[in-house]
Amino acid sequence: MEELLEKYTSTPLESIKTWYKAAAVADFPIDGGACVKYKNKQIAVFNFARKNKWYACQNLCPHKMEMVLSRGMIGDDKGIPKVACPMHKKTFSLEDGVNLNGDLPAIATYPVKIEEGFVYLGFSE
Repeated sequence: MEELLEKYTSTPLESIKTWYKAAAVADFPIDGGACVKYKNKQIAVFNFARKNKWYACQNLCPHKMEMVLSRGMIGDDKGIPKVACPMHKKTFSLEDGVNLNGDLPAIATYPVKIEEGFVYLGFSE
C-alpha cells in the first residue's frame, strides 16, 4: 500500500507554473466529482454548484490508501466545504485539505480556474 502513497503538496497560487487543461466544464457532474490524471497524480475535481465554486484535491484517501475521493459526497461543515470519503466517511476540507475528523493527515488541494468552458488545474511543477 505504501507504493500508492505519493508525496502530495498543496499548491499556493503564487507558485503556479502550469495550468493544466483538465476537461470541459460539462464533463463534470453538478454537485459532484470526477477524477483527472495529471502526470502520475490522480486529482479529484469537484463542481460544487450549490456554492458556485470548483475545488480539486488528491484522489487518494489517506485512511485506507484508496483512490476514491472523487466519488465522495460533498457538503458543508460549519461553512467549510468538504468531501467525505465514500468508503469510511472520513472528511476533508476542500479549501485546505485538513482532515475534519482530526485523525488523519491533510490531503493536498490544488487551485482551479474556469476559462472559456474548460476546467484548469494549477501545479507548481
